[in-house]
Amino acid sequence: MPDVRLICDASGVRLDVYISSRNDEYSRSFYKQLIKDGKVKVNGNIPSKSGILLEEGDIIDLEIPEPVSAENKPQDIPLDIVYEDRDLLVINKPQGMVVHPAAGHHDGTLVNALLAHCGDELSDINGVIRPGIVHRIDKDTSGLMLACKNNDTHLKLADMLSRHEIVREYRAIVYGVVSPDKGTVDCPIARSSKDRRKMAVAKDGKPSVTHFEVIQRYVEATDLSLLLETGRTHQIRVHMSYIGHPVAGDPVYASRKDKFGLNGQALHSASITFIHPRTGEKMHFEAPLPPYYTDLLGKLTPLKD
Repeated sequence: MPDVRLICDASGVRLDVYISSRNDEYSRSFYKQLIKDGKVKVNGNIPSKSGILLEEGDIIDLEIPEPVSAENKPQDIPLDIVYEDRDLLVINKPQGMVVHPAAGHHDGTLVNALLAHCGDELSDINGVIRPGIVHRIDKDTSGLMLACKNNDTHLKLADMLSRHEIVREYRAIVYGVVSPDKGTVDCPIARSSKDRRKMAVAKDGKPSVTHFEVIQRYVEATDLSLLLETGRTHQIRVHMSYIGHPVAGDPVYASRKDKFGLNGQALHSASITFIHPRTGEKMHFEAPLPPYYTDLLGKLTPLKD
């Protein structure tokens, strides 16, 4: 087990809050469980609870278990494969499926399904935990994403992503009535200084650009088409919340309680367009709106002109 040592540089902060703010690889709940399991020591002693207050100079030692390897865990989970060849796959991921194993999600992920479907024919650039994964979408975001079968394809697609040469169109139902028919949110995004589990618009963040267009306005919501010019973590969710129209059902960035009974944000990766890295052919794929999305649209009242 790898050891992590932190030296507290503040006083009066909770132990679990401090650890999660200094190491955002895992969630605060993960660190709480780690403390409960006796895997955290403060000045050589096991704390009685996760909420003890630290003093400046306290030495915190953590034992973080090695991540569970996905290499040995292929699982026969159905995949909605939109396209497949010897180099890559285009997958229509359902809402609720985690892309790769992580704390709290050691199996049942897209990677586990890919391992069963592809065997050892997956790129290994991102290691045994994320074989084949060149980009990801959030657990509760549905729709299209790419997976790579070899390292050459992985490197080329990763380069295309970094150059913004892969066009990704999303659909989102957001709270409130969006007034302009079209718009662009050009605001940098960084890890939130207030909550390390969240992203936020920040002056020192990475450049982030989202284009949106109104599909249909409703009394309480708006159906949008969105194009990502960049691909930051939670980009659409952060940008829509920033302009006052958070994605419906978003448990993190929507301040109001979900009124529609959703199990996650109404965000769908609807289409993807790219140049095939081996053949040079232009590829375009679309995924129809899933039932959770169309069901919500059916419940909404269109706004009259």
